[in-house]
This record gives sequence, C-alpha cells and structure tokens, in this order.
Amino acid sequence: MIPVRCFTCGKVIGSVWEEYTKRIESEDAGAVLDDLGINRYCCRRMLLSHVKLVDILSPYQ
Repeated sequence: MIPVRCFTCGKVIGSVWEEYTKRIESEDAGAVLDDLGINRYCCRRMLLSHVKLVDILSPYQ
C-alpha cells in the first residue's frame, strides 16, 4: 500500500499511484513522474522506491 502523503513534505501522492503503475510499463518512469506533477525529490523517492509487500505478506495472516 502506497502512503497517502509524502513522509517529508506532506504532498498527496497516493492518488497518482494507479496511473503511475500502469504507465511505467510502457514509458520511462522519470517522464511519467514529470507528467503527473511529481517534481520534488522526496515525492519521487516515495513512488520509485515503493515495494508492494501486501501481496507477499498476505498468505501469512
């Protein structure tokens, strides 16, 4: 699950996650982030470094 807000600056980034994941399959990640308006380094870090652990950990509940 992607955090709703950036931990550093507080900008809402959770709303762009779905479109980001769809578009990075066919486009460059940097260009997609620029197009979505994610310009700050801290916000870009949140999206680029996110790992979907929910799918990995769900069988162990």
